[in-house]
Amino acid sequence: MNTAVMRNIKTAVCLSVLFSAALSNLYAQNPAVFDHPLSAETLPRYTALCAELSSHPVIKGSFEQTKTIRRLNRSLVSRGEFLIAAEHGMVWITSAPFPSTMAVGRDFIIQSVPGGSKTKLDAGGNETFLSLADTISAIFTGNVQRLREQFDNYFTESRTADGTVWTLGLAPRESAVRLFAERIILSGGAGGKSAAIRSITIYERGGDSVSYTLWDHRFPAALEADEQAYFSL
Repeated sequence: MNTAVMRNIKTAVCLSVLFSAALSNLYAQNPAVFDHPLSAETLPRYTALCAELSSHPVIKGSFEQTKTIRRLNRSLVSRGEFLIAAEHGMVWITSAPFPSTMAVGRDFIIQSVPGGSKTKLDAGGNETFLSLADTISAIFTGNVQRLREQFDNYFTESRTADGTVWTLGLAPRESAVRLFAERIILSGGAGGKSAAIRSITIYERGGDSVSYTLWDHRFPAALEADEQAYFSL
């Protein structure tokens, strides 16, 4: 795989995920969830939550991404709309600071720029990318079996005046996943559907981080024709 393709795949890894701080800072920033490994007591609610997540074939909403580069002591912020379709993949439609669209499928990336130009990158032979795509799919579709096979799971849930708030911590077991994420923390609930993921933080190797805030969730039954076009040239 040539250098340009590898560079774009690395960019997709940083932008997708889904999405940190140094591992030594992880427990200082969010110690609570990693003190609570999934147990027989919390498993029923965790399983129910995953079932709620998987009940939405399409999720749409708005996002703000903050990429923190530790060695430069600098954060980069971007904003836009996201779309997640269980059968297709996910799309990040960035409006600021520069407009662009990136569709991430099972084994490909399609990047679009204003004017309609599209570039498709085949990532079928890249183990890191395939693991990334598999992880994203498992998180947003609530695939209990895959999450428990690939990660050590941690889970907490609490009641607030606005409703139930939950936090899920994921510690990767596979080396391919650890290439782009040392730990992943997700949270959601309160102020709407409890299964909606409202924040994601990915703690990367080397001390960098990617954090997403998600809001304005919508749950249509299917993609519209123009939205399906994101996943093809």
